[in-house]
Amino acid sequence: MKTPVVVGSAAGAAGAVLVAALALGGAVDVEALPGIPSPGPVTEWALPAFTLLGEVLGVLTIGLAVTAAFLLPGDGRSVAAHGWVLLRRVTWLALAWAFTSAATVLLTVSDILGIPVAGLSRQVVVSFAFSVSQGQALLLQIGLALAVAFCSRAGLSRGAAALTAGLSMVAPLPPAFTGHSAGAGNHQIAVSSLALHVLAAALWVGGLAGLLLVRRHRRFAETAARYSRLALACFAVTAISGSVNAGIRLGSWQTLWSSPYGLMVLLKVLALLAVGVIGAVHRTRTLRASATRGFVRLAAGELVVLAAAIGLAVALSRSPTPVPENVTEPDPLVELLGFAMPGPPTARAVLTGPLPDMFLLTIVVVGIAAYLSGVARLRRGGHSWPIARTASWVGGLLLFGAITGLGVARYAYVLFSVHMVQHMVLSMAVPILLVGGAPITLALRALRRPADPQVRGAREWLLLFVHSRAARFLSHPIVALAIYVASLYGLYLGGLLGTLMRYHLGHLAMLVHFVLAGYLLFWVLIGTDPGRRRVHPALLTVVHFLAMVAHAFFGFVLLQSTTVIAAGWYTAVHPPWAESLLADQRLGASLAWAFGELPAVVVMLVLVRQWIRSDEREQGRLDRAADRADASGEEDDLSRYNAFLAAAAQDPAHRD
Repeated sequence: MKTPVVVGSAAGAAGAVLVAALALGGAVDVEALPGIPSPGPVTEWALPAFTLLGEVLGVLTIGLAVTAAFLLPGDGRSVAAHGWVLLRRVTWLALAWAFTSAATVLLTVSDILGIPVAGLSRQVVVSFAFSVSQGQALLLQIGLALAVAFCSRAGLSRGAAALTAGLSMVAPLPPAFTGHSAGAGNHQIAVSSLALHVLAAALWVGGLAGLLLVRRHRRFAETAARYSRLALACFAVTAISGSVNAGIRLGSWQTLWSSPYGLMVLLKVLALLAVGVIGAVHRTRTLRASATRGFVRLAAGELVVLAAAIGLAVALSRSPTPVPENVTEPDPLVELLGFAMPGPPTARAVLTGPLPDMFLLTIVVVGIAAYLSGVARLRRGGHSWPIARTASWVGGLLLFGAITGLGVARYAYVLFSVHMVQHMVLSMAVPILLVGGAPITLALRALRRPADPQVRGAREWLLLFVHSRAARFLSHPIVALAIYVASLYGLYLGGLLGTLMRYHLGHLAMLVHFVLAGYLLFWVLIGTDPGRRRVHPALLTVVHFLAMVAHAFFGFVLLQSTTVIAAGWYTAVHPPWAESLLADQRLGASLAWAFGELPAVVVMLVLVRQWIRSDEREQGRLDRAADRADASGEEDDLSRYNAFLAAAAQDPAHRD
């Protein structure tokens, strides 16, 4: 089956399903009601059409970039010929994606204001793009798409291809943080589940499209097998995240079959099941038998079904949900926080009433599962792994999940003091436990090398990073200390906290940054994984002491401050039962000052222990050198140094 035929069939299926689903869901109403502004039929139909086109272009961009960077064998440090062709196509796809997103900005403004596109002023469009979250998301997507186009032409190295693929996977996410999910209650899990759903589906569909374009590659069977493993993971993530997101939007099981929105969700589930069956046939028949023609026929059918599912998804994003986003008397706190104001904090309220986030929950589940899988693989191979390291890693991730997903996370949104406790745990306790797990060492020992030396697997990419200039730069003790201290002072004294708390994506980035900055510092100080600079423990002890001083001084400055940090945010969410904002801030400063003592003592003890062991190893080396010198009759460095001291003691010039 030729590529143009497959593309045409998929595009036709997506378009037909989009039109039918828009009509079924009531998302398009071309009849203008008296007194209600209407953007006109052009905007009504063009907006979903351009949205669908943007989704397809984004999916193809991601699929071709990922195929070129990670699925195809390379040519030394460069991508191979097929990868070069794919990257050239990525350039034009990304540019078209950026143009489509720009057109979507115009159509979205027209739809929101109820004004035809011809009647929009440039000032209105610019204000929407830079001031409204939905416009900012589309603007960010345009910038990322242009960056993908630039990087795809920046070079032919595999590193440049990996950077292109990484940027392309980030580009579809900003719009996912607006719309139905962002406007619904409990948007922590709704927004994150939608973002995961979009990314997994894009990798799945786009990778399949990229695979069809390289079907004449001599290593097509091996490339298809690597894609099959990726597709299986994407299928699982798509199914789980889609179910969670649909459940939030539907509200109850009854609306699944009693509302047009629910019927479209059912159709999407059927499409998912269909492609799941096709994928199972891929893995059990065509891949094992190396039947390329059979695989291509099945893949073409799978791509058509997935294109129809994309059309359904776009229609769902335009259709009203059974759970309305705006009720008669909306609660501004629910719209801002995603949940109702919690009551006064108690031990039960802090430890229960979970507030899960799909991104963070996925990190915990995947991190623990991958680590335990690596330990199991080592043991099957007859190798041991310290139980203390396993307990440290699992404990760190469980603590991370608890502090970001239990009731304490609710109070961290509305109380500065609880937020500070969350910060201290994420930047100190969690990183120390994770560093103790030595994950890089485990990964390098457990991951298998690809059969083809021209293929870079996870182990090869990890080794490249460990020995890269970036890792060497980041592992410098002064750099790690500067990142840790700058993030601490910059967040609270630089005015960033209020902005990050207001946006879900900013809040997620802040929490992850706490862990990464702390992990980098403690990895440099007490880590055992490869990639660190070899620094004497005495110098590391000084660096740790400087970190303690900077942390204590931060607590002192915060305690003496009379200015409320992130006043705009905490005034809007201040609980009626809480103390004043300044009193709560001083409580948080006291907790920050006191919290660092125990982790600091633990790290200091580890550093002193490493210092003693370093001296013991050096003394042992000198003793072995002396023994070899005695056995061979030659003088070693220690003997020559002792002889120099003896001569200096007998020299009259040195007696005074």
